[in-house]
Amino acid sequence: MFSKILIANRGEIACRVIKTARKMGIATVAVYSDADRKALHVEMADEAVHIGPAPAAESYLVAERIIEACKATGAEAVHPGYGFLSERASFCEALEKEGIVFIGPKPKAIRAMGDKIESKKFAAAAKVSTVPGYLGVIEDADHAEKISGEIGYPVMIKASAGGGGKGMRIAWSKAEVREGFERAKSEAKSSFGDDRVFIEKFVVEPRHIEIQVLADAHGNALYLGERECSIQRRNQKVVEEAPSPFLDAKTRAAMGEQAVALAKAVDYQSAGTVEFIVDKDRNFYFLEMNTRLQVEHPVTELVTGVDIVELMIRVADGEKLALEQGDIKLNGWAVESRIYAEDPYRNFLPSIGRLTHYRPPAEGREGDRIVRNDTGVTEGSEISMFYDPMIAKLCTWAPSRLEAIDAMSEALDSFVVNGIEHNIPFLSALMQHPRWREGRLSTGFIAEEYPDGFHPREPEEDEKGILAAIAVAIELIRRDRLDRLPGRLAPHSGRVKSDWSVRIGNDYVPVNVAGGHIAVPLEIELAIGGAQPVTVASDWRPGDIVWHGGVGGRKVTAQVQSILNGIRIAWRGLSVTARAMLPKTAELDQLMPVKVPPDTSRLLLCPMPGLVVSVTVKEGQEIKAGETLAIVEAMKMENVLRAERDLTVTKINVKQGDSLAVDAVIMEFA
Repeated sequence: MFSKILIANRGEIACRVIKTARKMGIATVAVYSDADRKALHVEMADEAVHIGPAPAAESYLVAERIIEACKATGAEAVHPGYGFLSERASFCEALEKEGIVFIGPKPKAIRAMGDKIESKKFAAAAKVSTVPGYLGVIEDADHAEKISGEIGYPVMIKASAGGGGKGMRIAWSKAEVREGFERAKSEAKSSFGDDRVFIEKFVVEPRHIEIQVLADAHGNALYLGERECSIQRRNQKVVEEAPSPFLDAKTRAAMGEQAVALAKAVDYQSAGTVEFIVDKDRNFYFLEMNTRLQVEHPVTELVTGVDIVELMIRVADGEKLALEQGDIKLNGWAVESRIYAEDPYRNFLPSIGRLTHYRPPAEGREGDRIVRNDTGVTEGSEISMFYDPMIAKLCTWAPSRLEAIDAMSEALDSFVVNGIEHNIPFLSALMQHPRWREGRLSTGFIAEEYPDGFHPREPEEDEKGILAAIAVAIELIRRDRLDRLPGRLAPHSGRVKSDWSVRIGNDYVPVNVAGGHIAVPLEIELAIGGAQPVTVASDWRPGDIVWHGGVGGRKVTAQVQSILNGIRIAWRGLSVTARAMLPKTAELDQLMPVKVPPDTSRLLLCPMPGLVVSVTVKEGQEIKAGETLAIVEAMKMENVLRAERDLTVTKINVKQGDSLAVDAVIMEFA
């Protein structure tokens, strides 16, 4: 077995590989750019080597620097993680020339499957079911329009060397084909250095279901079941689960057997994933093969008990697979939520900054539930504009699907991330969504269920009661603490007030303290909204960010943040301001004027930190609704900013190449 390996990656996947290597007694070498000098993966590894400036093209994507780091440290093998150099055959060959082992498939398989155009031709020849489409390289926009008309709308335009949702566009008309073609080519060149694109039929109501395969150098191959990855935003996965709630045993076996057949056909040696599109009638079509470790591999590990990274290392060292297909059993259910640095209230646009608080839920088994958090950051880490915005992958396991979802809901509610915007509110709301809980999924789920973007949902009446109970419980403990502070000029001398009114939004919920123990741990009886008293218990103390407790026998975990005269409560996708006050104060509060936000309708504000790719209009130009105003790139994704209505441009404040902050004024209108 190798004595030392180098991880040619960063973030959570580098940390993930280091954990398994450490378990196997293998020393590890991390590489880092200027932006990652103090990153968690650098701290965790036994050694670390600096490989260049912050941009990936000048550091993590420079194969020569990775090889130099191997030579300098004596690393015998390289684990590439995912992204960066993980699917570059030339990198694999360069390592082999230097006598360094690549922990992944051989160049032949990478070339055959890593190019989306060639992989579809190969799969078709291997009698794997494929999506109808044009597998040649598209020459220009006119050619794209012609091919799309022949295939039939809608079509999917894809970068041949693409991945992670970059260089992908769905087109429903000729006009959308032309613009989608240009954007896909531009993103593909920017992200992968390869602007080739192809076009295929877009399957309506599709599910994205993938098969995890493992193969060794001795001709053995097997599949580890499937993962459902249909919850996507901009063609990028957000939530995954294993197994799929849609597949039956017959379809699972058929997909698995085709995936293994494809792996054997290319002499595959390592872990890989064969992705399929599955329609509503369980017809499945080959999408692509990812010749690397997948982001979402933890859910497969949780339901099979197999450490995929360990097997990758063992296969690379020449060992035979110790497992056979009959040994693979799917046990229970696992769900993964990708925690992204993005603002769900601004159409999921990227957010950057420093993590002032980062408190993930406790990992491990509790009862019949397991929580796992794969992450590459700690409190104080900086989320950079140079790399993918994923902060962590939160996973839960339980005996059944709904139990795993409920475990995820609780874990998300206790996951504290401050300092940047993040998608935890969206993920928390998703866990309560009826369609998600029923398993009625498609890759269009987010677009269909949130057509106008994600907004905080309004609390139901019973939820208002729980929020009011938390607010009163916190207020009582806060006042009790103040009463016990020594040296107060006017210490409290009367009994605790029994009648309260809690403002939630524009509603006032009456709460009566019927009795109990007002101290930590708190246990009181509250009559909420005139109903019968219920027991509210919690060990919350002033300064705690998470409130754990029970309300009327219901277990509740919520995030709380002190604000002026109240608290901000985040729970199950709700985000509300709750103010506990005495009834007389509540009467006066209702007379207070409402502050109206400023009118920004005549301004184009930058929705995320980013770089101006182009400004497509001029001062004085009249614009029609829907026309492109500017294109801003953030985290390698190009975002097209369009006019919401007819208008005239009066002033342009930026130029191509400018770096903008959130809400920077790009242009002004009449």
